[in-house]
Parts: sequence; structure tokens; C-alpha cells
Amino acid sequence: MSEGLTLDDLAVSLRALRLLAVDFGHLAAPSVHVGPIYPDRLDLSFHDDLAGFEAWREALGIASDAVTHGTQSNGHTRVLTATTDFAGAVVQLTGFAKVPAPALARAAA
Repeated sequence: MSEGLTLDDLAVSLRALRLLAVDFGHLAAPSVHVGPIYPDRLDLSFHDDLAGFEAWREALGIASDAVTHGTQSNGHTRVLTATTDFAGAVVQLTGFAKVPAPALARAAA
């Protein structure tokens, strides 16, 4: 539970973020989330930027077959996820992209 945690309790994920900024500062900027529910997890998400997701996946050495994929919003949004350990933190990448309209039509047929 997150009750009673301090900012210092997020040090592992914040340290990982700092190291990622130093090592991979040239990559696309993700949305970043760190929080008390999972204090050792760093979430990096990419909205309408699967190329950014892929660049980070490759940089972190995550195999392409380790990526899970699915959809949300009644099949209108593609979701990719991948997880790895980095500097003691669990780094979770999530990519979101619209499913092209022709793909939706084929899925409905």
C-alpha cells in the first residue's frame, strides 16, 4: 500500500528516469509516470507514436517478441506493452495508436 510513503521511497524509479535521460536523451520524449502504488516502477507511454515506442524498446534491449499487443476503445486503439528492468526499476513501455479505418472494416466483416 502507498500509505506513508515519501518521495525518497520513489528513489529507485526516479534514479532510473535520470539515467534514461542521460543515456537516451536523444530519443522521443514519452509521458512519464512514477507513483506510490508501484514505487519501483517507471511508466513511459507513447500516444500516437509507435515509432517512439519502438525506438525505446530497441534502446532498452527488449526483444520484439516480448511485446504484448491488444486493443482498447472497442478496437479503435492499438496498445503495445513491454517491460524490462533498468537500474533497479521496472520500466514499462506502453504505446497507443489509432487503428486505421480499413483495418476496423476488415475486423467487423
